[in-house]
Amino acid sequence: MNEDWLDFQRDEDSGIESVRAHFKGHAYDPHDHDELLLGVTLQGLQRFNCHRTLHTSSPGRAILIEPGAVHDGHSPEQSGFTYAMLYLPQHWLATMMQRRGLGDVSAIEAAFRHTLTDDPQLVTAIVRAFDALHFAEGKLARDESLDNLTTLLSRHIELRPAPELNDSRLQMNRVRDYLHDHLAQDIGLDELAIFCGIDRFRLSRQFKLAFGMAPHAYLVRLRLRTARKLLSQGVTPALAAFQTGFADQSHLGRWFQRAYRLSPAAFQKRCTNVLD
Repeated sequence: MNEDWLDFQRDEDSGIESVRAHFKGHAYDPHDHDELLLGVTLQGLQRFNCHRTLHTSSPGRAILIEPGAVHDGHSPEQSGFTYAMLYLPQHWLATMMQRRGLGDVSAIEAAFRHTLTDDPQLVTAIVRAFDALHFAEGKLARDESLDNLTTLLSRHIELRPAPELNDSRLQMNRVRDYLHDHLAQDIGLDELAIFCGIDRFRLSRQFKLAFGMAPHAYLVRLRLRTARKLLSQGVTPALAAFQTGFADQSHLGRWFQRAYRLSPAAFQKRCTNVLD
C-alpha cells in the first residue's frame, strides 16, 4: 500500500500555495519553481539536492529555496518524512519587501544565505503562516503572520554579485532566451548550435556550466513551470500541454506528477473552479 499523501491549498488573495505532505523513499524528481519555497520538516529526515549540494533536514529545521533553484527529494529512512511548505509568488514578496525597505529576494542577484537554518523565530513564523493560510484562519491571522514572516525572512537574504558576463555567458544567456521564446517547439541541439554558432557538444558543456543542467533538462523545467502557471489561470490540461510543447496531455501529466506529485487536473482544482 502506498502510504504517501499530499494536501495542497491555494490562498486566493495572495496567490500563496501551501503543501503538507508525507513521503517514503522517492518524493520528487529534480524540478524548480517560479515561487520562493519556505518549509519546515515536521517528522523524519528530508534529504534533497539543491545548489549542487546534498542537504538533510530534520524536524524543526527550516528549508529556504530561491526561485529557479533545482531540487529533488527523498527519504533516507524507512519511516519517511513529513513537511509543510509555503510557495510565495515573487511579485507578492517583492511588494511586501519594498513596503518595508527590506530588499528583494526575488531579484536574480539575491539568494538565501543558507538552504537550511535552525533559526527558531523563522521556523515558528513559517509554521504560523502556514497554519493561518492552509487552515483558512481568517484574514487578520493571515496578514499578521505573513507580515511577521516577511520581516524575519529578510535576515536570511544575501545580495550576491551577478555572474560575470563574459562572452561564453552572454552566448549561453542568448540560448536560454531562445528556449524561453520557443518552448512550445520541438527544439534540437543542432538548431541551438546553429543559432549560437558553436558545435553542439561545446554548447551542451557551456550551457550546463552556466545553468547547472543540460539544455533539455532546462527546457523540461521551463515547460513545467509555464504549464503550472497556465493551469492556475484556468487553462485546460490538454491546452496547457499543447502551449508548452508536451506531446499531449498524458505526456504533461507524467512529467507533472514526477515533479509535483499531483496530476495537472488535481493541481488545477485547488487553484480554480475549473472541473475535469
